Amino acid sequence: MIDIKGVGEFFSLDIGTNSIRATQLSKSGDGSWNLVGMGYTSVDPQIILSDSEESKRKLSEVIASMLGQSDIKTKNVAINLPSQKTFTTIIEVPNQDKKELARNIEYQVDQYIPMSLDDAKFDWALIGASLSKQDYLEILLASTSKKFSEEKMEFVEGLGLNVVASEPESLAMTRALYSGEIENRAQLFVNFNETSTDLSIVCQGAPRLVRTIPAGLFSLVKSASQNLNIKEDQARQFILKFGLAKDKLEGQVFRAIEMTLDNFAQEITKSIKFFSTKYPDIPVGSVNLSGYAGTIPQMSEYIASKTGIQTYSSNPFQNINVPAKYQQQVMNVGSEFAVAVGLAKRSNR
Repeated sequence: MIDIKGVGEFFSLDIGTNSIRATQLSKSGDGSWNLVGMGYTSVDPQIILSDSEESKRKLSEVIASMLGQSDIKTKNVAINLPSQKTFTTIIEVPNQDKKELARNIEYQVDQYIPMSLDDAKFDWALIGASLSKQDYLEILLASTSKKFSEEKMEFVEGLGLNVVASEPESLAMTRALYSGEIENRAQLFVNFNETSTDLSIVCQGAPRLVRTIPAGLFSLVKSASQNLNIKEDQARQFILKFGLAKDKLEGQVFRAIEMTLDNFAQEITKSIKFFSTKYPDIPVGSVNLSGYAGTIPQMSEYIASKTGIQTYSSNPFQNINVPAKYQQQVMNVGSEFAVAVGLAKRSNR
């Protein structure tokens, strides 16, 4: 939500619910990048969720240790704004020049965000002409609370870093996963996280629908744990290893999570229907999965069967040259890096 203006090199820092990711990229050419450095570490969710000074101290130590082993040297950083803490939407306004638009957005933004303007920090970007209304413009609007934004920036800067940008996770992951237009078709990107899932439908190079589902891998883990009467750690291992395969463990894992999966698929279908109602002439041509959805066996086949749309596992490191020393790490956890990679691909302007 903060423009990067002439800061030179910077890296991304994605502080998630149970892991932390960092990425630094350099431009290699038109549409391609080099991976300069990356870091990944698991962390106890209680440390991240706690506001205690002791937890903040432990989290600082974890991040400092990770960065120390990452080949990242710059202190300039772009940070994630968790979807649970942000509100992102697409609005339509009558056609007008940019100066008038800027003035009117300032006066009218309180109509669109779910918090008091005094308590909110917001930013917006002009997408372009509306694809559904003649003589209208589409605007991407994002907001978060000033208190959360300032506290997170204070924490990160307390690590000795210089925050040059912050961005909602849904927008960052879209930048990482989008690789080009499919003629006359939209693309749905899904980033399946630990406790939530970001969805973004992109058409003509810009997001036209953005939303967050309050369910992620932990929802599946909880269902499997309860229905199979096993510990959550074991449930997680079963889901990530056997996935939705009906011929593994006699299909017990799939049956244990089937109801939760169906609810998740219904939310994806709702998003597609909402988009199709607004843009009836633009079909959704593909569903692209990242995060845990990109690695759970047979998840793409399951989503395809529920939506009737070709579904793929997306690679956040597409078009990125990965040095040999990081190739194994990218192979193991690369699907979790959509937000980190998207932040690292922000324009330095």
